[in-house]
Amino acid sequence: MELAQLKDTATQVRRDIVRMVHAVQSGHPGGSLGCTELLVALYFDVMKFNSAEFDMDGKGEDVFFLSNGHISPVFYSVLARAGYFPVNELNTFRKIDSRLQGHPTTHEGLPGVRIASGSLGQGLSVACGAALSKRLNNDDTLVYSLHGDGELQEGQNWEAIMFAAHHKIDNLIATIDWNGQQIDGSTDDVMGLGNIKEKFEVFGWHTVDLEKGNDMQAVLDAIAEAKAATGKGKPVAIMMKTDMGHGVDFMAGTHKWHGIAPNDEQLADALGQLPETLGDY
Repeated sequence: MELAQLKDTATQVRRDIVRMVHAVQSGHPGGSLGCTELLVALYFDVMKFNSAEFDMDGKGEDVFFLSNGHISPVFYSVLARAGYFPVNELNTFRKIDSRLQGHPTTHEGLPGVRIASGSLGQGLSVACGAALSKRLNNDDTLVYSLHGDGELQEGQNWEAIMFAAHHKIDNLIATIDWNGQQIDGSTDDVMGLGNIKEKFEVFGWHTVDLEKGNDMQAVLDAIAEAKAATGKGKPVAIMMKTDMGHGVDFMAGTHKWHGIAPNDEQLADALGQLPETLGDY
């Protein structure tokens, strides 16, 4: 896609997010809005995949794992608009018997979802396994994953970080959503993470700085830099600074919209800030 098309897609995805969460008065809009540019860039410009013929193996395709599964609204919107399933299925988000559960799961058979990610901290371990599988199969496509900064408080992440460096898993690009917020407040107040970039580097990773994670061109440039660093003996991590709730002024920059749904008036306000670009579901 051209840059303008990617930006329009991101705006529409944000409309999807707030409408989905509002409809059931449940879900996580904050982190979803903050990570929109990354997922749109991956699925509409960067990754190689065939959404019409999805399978769990992903051989010959780039694969993506959402570790911070609570931001499922952005994931579902992007998957639907990338052709994995009908866009109107977004109407079923978090409803009984829906394939679009609050956290992505696999037993419903939703195309595009390869792991359940209701529990935080597990995605990087899975991404390491998938990347090693590609290596064993002489598959030169890449594995991408996304993780919240607060999620890094889970110890399993650091085992996977050590594992990836030790085994030189250099076909893996992990992105950290470094927004400084989690459900109970700022990460500094809940349990400070220090300098995440330096920690990854000390553990043996190559890191890429992305200071403007809500700027589409900056996101594309950072992913290109990360891809150029693959195949050189180190796993790669993008340190992505984002604004939780980006795109909706009253949601932006605060943990308070981590897991709260807008009411009718707030939805109207949000949609007024997000012009319809591709057509609502």
